[in-house]
Amino acid sequence: MEPANPLGRLKFRAWHRGTREADYMIGCFFDAHHHGWDADSMAWFEALLDEDDVDIMAWALGTQPVPERYAGALMDAFRKLDFVEIPR
Repeated sequence: MEPANPLGRLKFRAWHRGTREADYMIGCFFDAHHHGWDADSMAWFEALLDEDDVDIMAWALGTQPVPERYAGALMDAFRKLDFVEIPR
């Protein structure tokens, strides 16, 4: 069951992608960057979550160009990938 509050819903969706790799990449980005997001940032992230994981990961890794609708400061932060923490 998804949480009712907007940030809780985004966190749930970010961490329940279907593959461990996507969970870590997208979920860790949310955890590291969601503090202080305004409505526009949350809308950007929610739209990103509607995309296929393989596309999101390709944009982050630079193997496919980032669509104009996702270009900007948030995607720049996402593409750094310095937020991904893999538990061992």
